[in-house]
Amino acid sequence: MVLLLVIVELIRRRRLRVEYSWLWIASGVTIILLILRYDLLVWLTATTGAVIPTSTLFFLSILYLALLSLNYSVRLTDLTRQVKELAQEVALLRAERDAPPDTRPRP
Repeated sequence: MVLLLVIVELIRRRRLRVEYSWLWIASGVTIILLILRYDLLVWLTATTGAVIPTSTLFFLSILYLALLSLNYSVRLTDLTRQVKELAQEVALLRAERDAPPDTRPRP
């Protein structure tokens, strides 16, 4: 419960963007659900064929971290592409600005 309150407070103070908050809210709700409904964890353990509920929790945690890493990798790739395009545009604008007046293209 405290985790959800911290997430909401970070969003309210604009320290966490709303687009990232759904992932953290989903993880907080899942943790609370598994705490309140231990029988759900036991059922999930039996369904997956794990031996003890702790191993199911570890598996879910590793899966969550892998998905989180994949999400951030996709975002990082997109930001890298954007930075490259912006650097190229800035270089073209600087070259156009610094060119002698007689070689500048006319509008």
